[in-house]
Amino acid sequence: MSIHASLKGVNTLIGERSVLTRVERINKLKRDGRFDTEAASVYGLPKVRTKFKVVSGKKAKALENARKEALASKGGKAAKGKK
Repeated sequence: MSIHASLKGVNTLIGERSVLTRVERINKLKRDGRFDTEAASVYGLPKVRTKFKVVSGKKAKALENARKEALASKGGKAAKGKK
């Protein structure tokens, strides 16, 4: 059976996801230093916390602006040091 269109959420892609893809899990494990690319298998991966929210709207724009400013300040300092 399918769900009626009026009962579906409008923005089903926005919000919490309860499952990571295998690639996302491996990338997160690599960042945490829990995955060795030489010896580890992609099967039987350890559990990874998946509670995160997708940020959208004003908060997303504010975070993006903050990231750009941080990168610009790092890039500016690096460029000044090289001269």
